[in-house]
Amino acid sequence: MVIKTHYLQLNSPGNGKALDLTDRINDTVLESGIVDGMVILFVPGSTAAITTIEYEPGVLSDLENAIERLAPLNIPYAHDQAWGDGNGHAHVRAAMIGPDLIVPVVNGRPTLGTWQQVVLIDFDNRPRKRKVICQVIGNVQ
Repeated sequence: MVIKTHYLQLNSPGNGKALDLTDRINDTVLESGIVDGMVILFVPGSTAAITTIEYEPGVLSDLENAIERLAPLNIPYAHDQAWGDGNGHAHVRAAMIGPDLIVPVVNGRPTLGTWQQVVLIDFDNRPRKRKVICQVIGNVQ
């Protein structure tokens, strides 16, 4: 078994915008030489999340609207009262989706569906430099 670790560096606009990581993940898996295994993705920090979705404007808008209903931007958050940074909503939203994702790798490719992309969603209230840890684990030919 082989483990290859890569770091994806990103500039994020924040404010709930999703960034499509799919091509970078595909390239990372291909470069790793691993043909059967898994790719593990993790974003350090507590105001961003990783998930899959069809990266299409309508679905992205639907997700933003659903998240707004679940953890509204303009309600009081205890975090904001304690720290005054105005991103309590970002912490709650990121916790609901989660910081990690595992995708099986078969025949040297992540096994994503036809309309399924891997996205990082940065909920913070300002642009951020983000790092995604990408570990490809498995067998090489």
